[in-house]
Amino acid sequence: MVNINDTEDDELDEDALCNGNTLFSDKEESDEAKEPPSMLVHPYQRLSPERVLEAMESVGVQTDARILALNSYENRVYQVGVEDGPPLIVKFYRPARWSREQILEEHRFAQELADLEIPVVPPLALNSVDTLYEFDGFSFSVFERLAGRAPELDNLDNLLVMGRFIARVHAVGSTAQFQHRIDLSVDTLAIQGREFLLKNAFIPESLIPAYETLSQDLIDKLQEIFARNADIKKIRIHGDCHPGNVLWRDEVPNFVDFDDTVTGPAIQDIWMMLSGDRLQRQGQLAEIVDGYNEFFDFNPKELDLVEALRALRIMHYSAWLARRWEDPAFPMSFPWFNTQRYWAEHILELREQLSALDEPPLRLF
Repeated sequence: MVNINDTEDDELDEDALCNGNTLFSDKEESDEAKEPPSMLVHPYQRLSPERVLEAMESVGVQTDARILALNSYENRVYQVGVEDGPPLIVKFYRPARWSREQILEEHRFAQELADLEIPVVPPLALNSVDTLYEFDGFSFSVFERLAGRAPELDNLDNLLVMGRFIARVHAVGSTAQFQHRIDLSVDTLAIQGREFLLKNAFIPESLIPAYETLSQDLIDKLQEIFARNADIKKIRIHGDCHPGNVLWRDEVPNFVDFDDTVTGPAIQDIWMMLSGDRLQRQGQLAEIVDGYNEFFDFNPKELDLVEALRALRIMHYSAWLARRWEDPAFPMSFPWFNTQRYWAEHILELREQLSALDEPPLRLF
């Protein structure tokens, strides 16, 4: 069984990056990760197994008291056993991340796709009305459990199929606009994160000049790229469509975790499916676009955004870890973060990505 939620931004490895709130001291000589403050109890520390079961029972689910924590960091996700039925998945949203309106808009988009028989996993309306519930200060939703395996993207036939289903998502996404979800932008994914890291003393003092200069150069270049592509249509997209958020089942990709759904360019849901050297990525792209064009028109101009979107993801990932560092789960799961070595390597990665922005974009054969 594979977790249906939060298999992304939660745990990015190096491949995922290449495909796609607290003050600290600025001691820099040690390569040990800086410790998060311990004065306050993080909200998730109150989310005991008993509370999880009580939350489920508050919406009429009779549990059998079996509970399994699933792999998730941004939110908390559990499989809960149900009397006289299959287990269900319950997702507790990170407090204060999204507004109620934003979460419900995510739910409506997922349901809109499901109603058109596009393979996604929408939240359940247990009372035939609501999909977002409140319990003891937490907002949560309940989903059917979906088993599946990771997509085999070295199989070109699978890429063709993937392209068809991503296009179907985008065909629906282009028919309306979000009113509450955010837009994918340089500001939200790069500028705000850079400001947070510098303001909260995450960068070691000896590396601040290099980081300040390099990150600003990168942001300037990103703004230039997005400005020259300002005419590209922005639509409702998954937003975090990498292989970890796809469950392959019965030769069909099932898209999960719409937690980061945004308004943005269609290519954002495609570029993270590409891997390998330039020639390999061009071949993979050709297969995806062949399938994609069967259901929605692919705009080749969007290829100019691929490396810019990769740069945004790299910058956002570091800021995401920093913003979550007060959550006890993060220092335990990412012990390599916030060390002298980490920031030195991050600066090197930013420098390499700045160079990549000057390379010719991928082209369709």
